[in-house]
Amino acid sequence: MIPPELQSTIKSADKKMDEAVKYFKTELSHIRAGKAKPSLLEGIKVEYYGSQTPLEQLANVSAPESRLLTVQPFDKSALEDIEKAIMSAGLGLNPNNDGNIIRVPLPILSEERRKELVKRVKELAEDARISIRNTRRDANEEIKKKVQKQSLPEDSRYEAEEEIQNLTDQHTEKVDTILENKEEEIMTV
Repeated sequence: MIPPELQSTIKSADKKMDEAVKYFKTELSHIRAGKAKPSLLEGIKVEYYGSQTPLEQLANVSAPESRLLTVQPFDKSALEDIEKAIMSAGLGLNPNNDGNIIRVPLPILSEERRKELVKRVKELAEDARISIRNTRRDANEEIKKKVQKQSLPEDSRYEAEEEIQNLTDQHTEKVDTILENKEEEIMTV
């Protein structure tokens, strides 16, 4: 039985590991696979009246076709700024502005570009795994300190560390599954 003093450390570690997986998913949503998704443009900041404003606060982004995104600004005066921000976002997109709406055609990915994207996805997955392992290390150190400070039995320390390892394995598996799905999505022509 793991004492309540150590349960809080385990819960905290679980939460941090969940956050690492969630962050990984968010980062993947910005990586373009075959189909157009409005989430591709999430995170783009637009210079709007002197401040960096998220694109989703300035415009409605939709995907009317599988290879096209449309950006409908709430304020027409922001059209050029939005267009510039999309171009400079490093996504390899070339938006077209017709004065009312911005159309962002998605080019077909070459084999080389697909491999680059898979490489980037693998880097993000490794970052997520590292974050999970760092959380494990921090939790194990905290458990050792609590066991020594509160003179808890050594068995409870081992049980708690084992629980932390199980959480690490579960979260790493989630990352691996998400990675496999994203790889498959990118490589599918």
